Amino acid sequence: MTPISKNIVLLPGDGIGPEVIGAAVQLLSDCAAEFGHRFEMAEFPAGGNAIDAFGTPLPAETLDACRAADAVLLGAVGGPRWDELPVGKRPESGLLGLRKGLELYANVRPVRLREPLRNISPLKASRATKIDLEIVRELAGGIYFGARRIEQLEGGASRAEDTESYSTGEIERIARYAFARAESRSKHLSSVDKANVLASSALWRKTVADLAADYPAVTLDHLYVDNAAMQLVLRPQQFDVILASNMFGDILSDAAAGLAGSIGLIPSMSCGSGPPLYEPIHGSAPTLAGKDRACPIGAVLCVSMMLRESFDLPMEADCIESAVDRVLARGFRTPDIAEAGSQVVSCTRLVASIRAEMQAAVEHLERYGWGV
Repeated sequence: MTPISKNIVLLPGDGIGPEVIGAAVQLLSDCAAEFGHRFEMAEFPAGGNAIDAFGTPLPAETLDACRAADAVLLGAVGGPRWDELPVGKRPESGLLGLRKGLELYANVRPVRLREPLRNISPLKASRATKIDLEIVRELAGGIYFGARRIEQLEGGASRAEDTESYSTGEIERIARYAFARAESRSKHLSSVDKANVLASSALWRKTVADLAADYPAVTLDHLYVDNAAMQLVLRPQQFDVILASNMFGDILSDAAAGLAGSIGLIPSMSCGSGPPLYEPIHGSAPTLAGKDRACPIGAVLCVSMMLRESFDLPMEADCIESAVDRVLARGFRTPDIAEAGSQVVSCTRLVASIRAEMQAAVEHLERYGWGV
């Protein structure tokens, strides 16, 4: 076991972002202390707090620091206090700018129904037999980055336009990434589109299909996005890796997160040419900010995902994930994932319990041998 040294930029953001990033930092610090690693962590403004302080959601200093980092950990951005700003000036535009500035084109959202939380899935037990899938979302193109305009019409009416656009190269890049993810899992890739009515989707389907010959071990199927949404609810166990465009992936990944019980449980990784960006997929939840009620598990699992995917530290990642599962198995819950018979605790208490379980796991490894 060779200690490593990494530079991690923290973007706590808005709302509950600082609380969940605070939880993640504690787990990273524990991991460094227990396994001998060195994680240099520095905070920078992004989102609404950066607008308030600097007049922009993504200050140049923040972007420069992110570009120089080994990984970036983001809490959440946005809130109603900035909703009246023009679309391109809101906190969310800073997130889009960060993705563009770091040249991040692939977003991976693992959705897994954890065994201790099986009862909080909205699906019947017969349909929630196994939920363990990844959604690979194209992140740098499509309608979110397409041309947009608002036209004033006669009589005070308006017309708005947003353009969905993809090139062959953009589709090939994300499709190859998704095929590779499927090769490392159960070798099944489901590509989502709306090829029966959208020209961009027709190109998407043809391009993905043409690449399939390069990945003979992977079974490829195509689904229209409306059918994919229905199939996620009817039979989620059929999916391994789902490939989708920017907008379709955004929508489907939030829907899939609900199957696992709460959007607060799901981590994500965005990667490309620059340093990878990790963030829980929940929003800033401003009504919960400062109340110590936020679920930190999505952010905590971002840490384990970072350790596994970017730093090649699977044992450390396993320690964190097993600690989360043991705490959940003991019945500890934040309010959003509470169920009958569980013990509702604060964000602070849940994090403390996870840290204690991780410490116990490390002590067990030291006594009986390394291997979780």
